[in-house]
Amino acid sequence: MNTTALITMILAQGVVTAAAAYFFYRVLVTPPKQEPDSYTENDDTTPRQE
Repeated sequence: MNTTALITMILAQGVVTAAAAYFFYRVLVTPPKQEPDSYTENDDTTPRQE
């Protein structure tokens, strides 16, 4: 393998690894969104008859 191919391969692997690390970091650091609680929204309804 010549030097140009080795540099290209190392750079490509470095870019992919850096992008994956960045997005893993974003996923792990971002706080979860507040979702509505479906049970508290249905508290004032009457229960269904079965």
